[in-house]
Amino acid sequence: MATTDAPALAPVAHTLSNGLRLLVTPMPYARSVSISVYFAAGSRYEPAEADAGLSHFLEHLCFKGTTRRPKPLDISMELDATGGNINAATHRELTVYYAKVTPEHLEQATDVMADMLRNSLLADSEIERERGVILEELAAVEDSPTEQVSVLLDGQLWPGQPHGRDVAGTEQSVTELPNARIVDYYHRQYVPNATVVSLAGAITVEAGLDLIRRHFDDWAPGTPLDWVRSVDAPRGPRLALLEKDTEQAHVAFGMRALSSGDEDRYALDLYSVILGEGMSSRLFSRLREELGLCYDIHSYMSTLLDTGMFGVYAGVDPDNTTETVREISRELARSLTTIGDDELARAKAVSRSRTQLRLEDTRSVAAMYGSLAILGLPMRTPEEALARSQAVTVEDVQRVAERVITEDALQLAIVGPVDGDPLDAALSLGA
Repeated sequence: MATTDAPALAPVAHTLSNGLRLLVTPMPYARSVSISVYFAAGSRYEPAEADAGLSHFLEHLCFKGTTRRPKPLDISMELDATGGNINAATHRELTVYYAKVTPEHLEQATDVMADMLRNSLLADSEIERERGVILEELAAVEDSPTEQVSVLLDGQLWPGQPHGRDVAGTEQSVTELPNARIVDYYHRQYVPNATVVSLAGAITVEAGLDLIRRHFDDWAPGTPLDWVRSVDAPRGPRLALLEKDTEQAHVAFGMRALSSGDEDRYALDLYSVILGEGMSSRLFSRLREELGLCYDIHSYMSTLLDTGMFGVYAGVDPDNTTETVREISRELARSLTTIGDDELARAKAVSRSRTQLRLEDTRSVAAMYGSLAILGLPMRTPEEALARSQAVTVEDVQRVAERVITEDALQLAIVGPVDGDPLDAALSLGA
C-alpha cells in the first residue's frame, strides 16, 4: 500500500453539557470548511405506516421560516450569500443538514443552520404549501423507473417495516399527515442529545468548539424516540413485477445482507467491486461487453444498523429481460467458487483510491465521521478502515459471498413492459 506524508485525519470529539456531540477534524491543506448536523431521525423512527415520510417532510420545513427569519426567502437569501453548498437529506437512520463554505462564511452559515434547526416556525401555511411540493416529488418517482424499482425491491425485502418503505412516504401518508404530528416530532427528535455536529476543513479544534458552544450550548435536551428494529419476518414475494410502458425493463436483484456493524462488510464491499462495479467487473464484462444485453449494469451494497442488502441493477430491452435475469443468476453462481487473487488485488486498489479521493473533500470527511457518530458505530479513521479492507483474503470474499448469495435469499423486482411468467425459472443460481 502506497503511503503519503499526509497526517491521519482523526477527529477530536467533545460533548456539550446538553448531550450534543461535536467532532472537529482539522484539514490544514483545505481551503473550505464543512459543517454537517446529524439527527437521530429518519424512516426507521416512524413506526406507524401513517407516519411514513414524516422525517423527510420535517427536513423540507426547516428551510421555511424561523422566529428570526420568518420567511423562506429570508433563509435562502442568507444561505446563498455565503456562496457555498448548503442542503439537507433524509435517510432511513439519520437526517443531515450540511454546508460547505469558505472559512469567512462559516459563522454565518452556522448561525442560519442553528436557527433553522432550533427555531423553525412550522407554520400551517408552509406545511400545506410544502405538502404539495412533496407530493410532486413523489410523482417524480413515478416517472423514474430506476427509483421505482428500488422502492419495489425494498418492499420485498422488508415488507411492512419502516426500512422497507420509501423514505419520502406515500401519497396517502403525506396527504393525511397531521400538522400537529410534524410539530410534535420536531420537538421530540430535534434535541441536542440526539444530535451530532461534525466540522472538517480549514478550522482549528478550539475555533470549532467555540463556534458550536455559542450556537448550541443553551439548547435544552429532550427524550427522543428510538429507531424501529428489523424483524426477521418472512420476506415478500420472490418476484415483484410492475408492468409499465417504458422503453427499458428495469431489473433489480436483491437479497438481505450485512449490517453496518458486521466485520464481513469489508469483504462484501470488495466482492461487489469484483462482481459489478466498474468496466472490468464480471457483470459489465459479460452482460454488456460480451452479450450486449444492457447499457447500465452494476452491483451495490447497503448497510443498516441491524440488517442490510446486496443488490444488482440492470436496464435492458424488454425482450432481453429473461436472458438478462438468467445471465445475472449465472454470474452470481460462478462468483461463489471462482474469485481469484488478481481480481481481489484490483478491487482493493479501487477501494483504496475511492477512499483517498474522498479525503480531499471537507464535506466527505465531515460526513464520514458525523454519520459514524450518530449511528453509534466505531470511529475508525480512513487508514484503519483501509487496513481492514486490505487484510481481506480471497477466502474471506468467498466465504461472505456464500453467506449472502443463496438460492432462497434471491428476490427480483422489475419495472417495465415485461411478462413475468418466464422469469421464475431464470431466477435461480442453477439456471
